[in-house]
Amino acid sequence: MIPADSEAVWGQDERQLFRLARNVATRYVAIIIDAVMGFVVLPFNVHHLGQSAYGLWMLTSSLTLYFSVLDLGFGGSVTKFVAEYRARRDARSLNEIISTIFLGFTLIGLVAYCGFIAVAIYVGQIFNLEPQQVETARRLTLIIGVYVAAGFPFSVFGGIINGFQRYDVNSLAGIVSSILVALVNVTMLLLGFDLVSLVLATTTVRVATYLFYRWNAYHIFPLLVVRPSLFRWSRLRELSTFSVYISMIDWASKINYSADALVIGAFMPSAAVAIWTVPQRLAEGVQRLTNQINGVLFPVVVDSDAGQRPDRLRAVFLEGTRFTLVLVVPIVTALLLLAGPLIRAWVGPAFETAIPVAQLLLLVVAVRVGNSSATTVLKGGGGHRLLAFTNLTIALVNVTLSLLLIRSFGLIGQAVGTLIPVAIGSLCVLWPAACRRVGIGPLTAFADAVWPALWPVLAMVAVILPIRNVMPHRLYAVALAAAAGTICYLIAFLALGVKQRERELYTAKVRELVRARKTVRTGPRAVAAPIVTAE
Repeated sequence: MIPADSEAVWGQDERQLFRLARNVATRYVAIIIDAVMGFVVLPFNVHHLGQSAYGLWMLTSSLTLYFSVLDLGFGGSVTKFVAEYRARRDARSLNEIISTIFLGFTLIGLVAYCGFIAVAIYVGQIFNLEPQQVETARRLTLIIGVYVAAGFPFSVFGGIINGFQRYDVNSLAGIVSSILVALVNVTMLLLGFDLVSLVLATTTVRVATYLFYRWNAYHIFPLLVVRPSLFRWSRLRELSTFSVYISMIDWASKINYSADALVIGAFMPSAAVAIWTVPQRLAEGVQRLTNQINGVLFPVVVDSDAGQRPDRLRAVFLEGTRFTLVLVVPIVTALLLLAGPLIRAWVGPAFETAIPVAQLLLLVVAVRVGNSSATTVLKGGGGHRLLAFTNLTIALVNVTLSLLLIRSFGLIGQAVGTLIPVAIGSLCVLWPAACRRVGIGPLTAFADAVWPALWPVLAMVAVILPIRNVMPHRLYAVALAAAAGTICYLIAFLALGVKQRERELYTAKVRELVRARKTVRTGPRAVAAPIVTAE
């Protein structure tokens, strides 16, 4: 029998920097693999299915984003409460929390599937479909609904893993799932199966992955017990004190960032959804790739706010903003300049109309990610109410503008309807609010954190523009041109945008990480060097 207070139950606390680096690194590996799989499989699917069938698939798949808001913010609460009771070594309370959420999510999953059944019945009235597409859309909706409904209770196990600070395990599960889904996808189409069979097969793989999460949760926390008898109303009230605000932010984000496919499906043919999917996938990939650091910064913000350390909170805001911009600005700039050659080489000239849409959506990503440290400060520093209501307002304006502009300007109007509210809400409301929260003027924050990451773009433009005019429209040429521009950007930034004190701090952190890695690899016999954290 395992002792209740042993490391085998609660895990071993490694050095914090190494743990964060491991979690972030594996997350990036998962994102890159998923992005590569999507990049390769998307044109393959369009070629074998056609624009209309592929657009129908993406249209029905977009429903998952809306039904996911039924978690009422409890999904975002799992990690917080698991980590809290893990710190207290309180297995009883932890199991009560998990059992309460699991039972609640099981009921929510059943409600969600009833919703999918309703959508399937009226899918012909909800979307602008051809008569021959209606029956296929019904079947796709019912199949995808199984994946969404099962995801509610099984998400609890992923939250347990995150609460034990083993994000790397969840990332591994995501990598395995992405590879298997891509292989099944390609195999099914090469064998000549239709769209419904393809979606059934890939959904089966995704649902089977849930069992992997469950197994990992029991492996990481051997004392885990999930049963209805551990349901407690008091635990539900405890969870609600945090989840209500998370749910508001989540609902607003889902509407704001994911309403596009439904609006397009309501006013344009399904082929237009396929065209929209190309720039949307491109923008989503860039956002996922460049916005991971703020998940790591969130607990630091909470700690700084609770400890009343305004200097540290201000440093997190400024350094986080600068670092995030250094990640997103060169990537977005390269794709803005090379959007034409990239899309023509990736999916062919039939998607020519997607080029200006992609450029507009990339600007949306630049604003969102560039302002993400500000939203993290507000969310973790007591400004979550302002963040929730601002996001909700942005979402409503987004939908309203999209409905108005898509009638006259098509997909470009849809993209403009997304860009305008996001830019105004982020730059005119959330950014100044975050500056006030950390006690710094917006212009001073711009000069310290934003401008050093923006002006090196001039070096990129000077390199990419001449290359773009003479290079072949091939993916390798696009990649080489983007790499050349990015290298010039980084050289300019590191040479002139980073101060000597900051270089020394970054170098010290790299050395600290190397020491921590050696300590973990060599085991207890190694002598750990002290870690000095710069405030």
